[in-house]
Amino acid sequence: MTKKFKQILKNEYLQTAVLIFAILLIVLGFFVAEIAGLIRVVTTPSMAIGYTGPGHEWMHPFDRTIQVGDIIVIQPVNAADLNADYPNSDIIVYHTYSSDTPIVHRIVAREQINGTWYFYTKGDANGWNKWPATPSPAEYDTWAPSPIPQNMIIGKVVMRIPWVGNIAIFMQGLIGGNNSRIAIPLIVALIIILVIVEFIIPLYKHKKTSVKQMPSTGQT
Repeated sequence: MTKKFKQILKNEYLQTAVLIFAILLIVLGFFVAEIAGLIRVVTTPSMAIGYTGPGHEWMHPFDRTIQVGDIIVIQPVNAADLNADYPNSDIIVYHTYSSDTPIVHRIVAREQINGTWYFYTKGDANGWNKWPATPSPAEYDTWAPSPIPQNMIIGKVVMRIPWVGNIAIFMQGLIGGNNSRIAIPLIVALIIILVIVEFIIPLYKHKKTSVKQMPSTGQT
């Protein structure tokens, strides 16, 4: 039974099917997590300290910066637990009244008014005092609402995956618009095409060639 099971696992068609399923599962997981607001693709360089231009510079995954093309993982959090001790304060993701796209900036200060926490934020690369230099109040974000009330905070950034999000950004550039979700189905389609070209077609050709080369067993 074990020998037969090992033979099944060695089947090239089964291995290809498992590979396709695994790739689709990963991409689908990414898609669902983005819809749920648990991950986002960074498209602006406002947090990219030390960047040399457009914010695509390679940085170590654990550096305290966020580059264009990073995928950030967002953790829902109680506002009272957020760290406002700048420059080691939390990077938060929050809504504004002026944009449909959530903002990803660092907390620089906070205050509590009538039991509600309000947060002042700033992009690490914005203004003249780049992180970790202490910014002046004039450099704080000023879009409405300012400061940010706790009910408009989505969560804090707990992890960044460098460069991977550039795939979605590239696809956005091809199809237009700034919604990375549109790019995901196209990425899935490209992956499927790649798997078919690299695995399915060669397997089919190999099987067809094997049948043609099979020696005849007929009697003369």
